[in-house]
This record gives sequence, C-alpha cells and structure tokens, in this order.
Amino acid sequence: MSWSELERFVADVEADAALQRALKHCRSRKELILAARRLGYRITRIDLHRAWQEEQLENERQAQG
Repeated sequence: MSWSELERFVADVEADAALQRALKHCRSRKELILAARRLGYRITRIDLHRAWQEEQLENERQAQG
C-alpha cells in the first residue's frame, strides 16, 4: 500500500509548487519521509529505496542501449 502512496506523493509534488517549496529544505531521506508523513502521505524508507533501485536499473538500461 505504501508504494501507491509514494507514487501519489511524487505526482502531487510534481504538480504543486507549494509542496516543492515545502520539501526543498529536506536534506536526507529521513527528513523527506517525515515531511511527507506530516503532509499525510504514508511512505516508508523501503519505498524510497525501491524507487532508487528502479531508477538505477532504468539508467543502466538507457546507458546500454
């Protein structure tokens, strides 16, 4: 369930300049997760790690072909 929350969070942040400004001061994953939770999103450290891994794999695929 939290993975869909991460997707919703990302979509909302991409569409909302006020959210972008609110998160601009986050300097770590922990700060980002805490800020997201204060805003009502139920995301976890595992969600962020999984998203990072998927991004890395996509970057590798693009670099290879």
